Amino acid sequence: MEDKDIAVGLDIGTTKIVVMIGRNNEYGKMEILGIGRSKSLGVHRGVVNNITQTIQSIQQAVQEAEADSGIKIDAVVAGIAGQHIRSLQHSDYITRDNSDEVISEKDIYTLCNQVHKLVMLPGEEIIHVLPQEFKVDGQAEITEPIGMYGGRLEANFHVVVGQISSIRNIGRCIKSAGLDLTGVTLEPLASANAVLSQEEKEAGVALIDIGGGTTDLAIFKDGIIRHTAVIPFGGNVITEDIKEGCSIIEKQAELLKVKFGSAWPGENKDNEIVSIPGLRGREPKEITLKNLSKIIHFRVVEIIEQVYLEIKNYGHEEQKKKLIAGIVITGGGAQLKHLKQLVEYITGMDTRIGYPNEHLAGNSDEETTSPMYATAIGLVLNSIEKLKKQEEEIEKKEEDSVPVMEQSFDQETPEAETELDKDPEAPEVKSTSKKRKNIFEKWFEDFKDFLDNAE
Repeated sequence: MEDKDIAVGLDIGTTKIVVMIGRNNEYGKMEILGIGRSKSLGVHRGVVNNITQTIQSIQQAVQEAEADSGIKIDAVVAGIAGQHIRSLQHSDYITRDNSDEVISEKDIYTLCNQVHKLVMLPGEEIIHVLPQEFKVDGQAEITEPIGMYGGRLEANFHVVVGQISSIRNIGRCIKSAGLDLTGVTLEPLASANAVLSQEEKEAGVALIDIGGGTTDLAIFKDGIIRHTAVIPFGGNVITEDIKEGCSIIEKQAELLKVKFGSAWPGENKDNEIVSIPGLRGREPKEITLKNLSKIIHFRVVEIIEQVYLEIKNYGHEEQKKKLIAGIVITGGGAQLKHLKQLVEYITGMDTRIGYPNEHLAGNSDEETTSPMYATAIGLVLNSIEKLKKQEEEIEKKEEDSVPVMEQSFDQETPEAETELDKDPEAPEVKSTSKKRKNIFEKWFEDFKDFLDNAE
């Protein structure tokens, strides 16, 4: 890729693999330069179970995106999901050597790094360590401790955990497809970036991403991620039910679901019938739309009830944890007719369908703003944000050397100038931007080493 501002997202789903190329335009909105899509053949419920087929599907999607955009892809940010993902809450603290110094990014880095050393179940690895609130010397509910004084720094963390083998298989597929992996993001977090507004995250919102193999949940409150979960059911289970219930092949079941499917059986009249061609000259099958809706309804209710159980486990019924903005549904499954009404009926919460058009440039076509592309758009947005931060840090590092001296002269105290010369800690202050890698970037570097050594 010639342009350093261009970012590529790779969404490895159960039904489809999407490669999306994007960049920010002059108005700060994301412009989609190219998109490639292929049928996902080697993934089951978000987990790679056939390396060769997955590599082929990735390569096919990459070729399509390259042809669409005219840009050569050599690195991607990938999404990770699947039934092996789980999350937990954890509290930890550090005692600082010098409480007379202000808390810096280095202290937060040390604290997050400590959480990364948590002992997990055999075969599991920490994917994300997401700080929630901080405490400084017992003072609670601090969202930004940098610049404060204190000896003891505590924090509550949302820790996302996954199977090492599943993470490693994704890395291996991407590498074998001839691409570099520049980052891994939990898919519900990427989807949330694409479809949720900051106001919704502040008020409290549950994002339900209904994919082919899994349904992902991410709960936000006060602008902070509070809970994540992966339910091992998605659109494919509904298709399977239609296939079994109507005695038809999978391809026909999927077409029926997309064209005539509804989550609300009362919508269809008894005399509405659709005719399915028979196999090899056999008689065509006639299926009533009411029966089709009933099959879909029962499975969708099961999925929504499981999601609602997770929302209750988070504590939505407590006044302090109430999700005022309700529910946002996205993903390919969100396109099912009358799903919004059914979710509102079961949960009693305000619901909307999440379209990933908030951050997109105005010239984006209708297909790319479909809920099924929410994860891919979120991955590109995350990657653009990361590139922007890196640029800012480089600029800050270049400017840092002058301002530190200027500040000391401005204070009109001769001691400030001489102390700066003597203070061995001064270079540390100047180089914080250099060290300003978040804990996830550090984990990712370790993960890349891990992949390389695995060969």
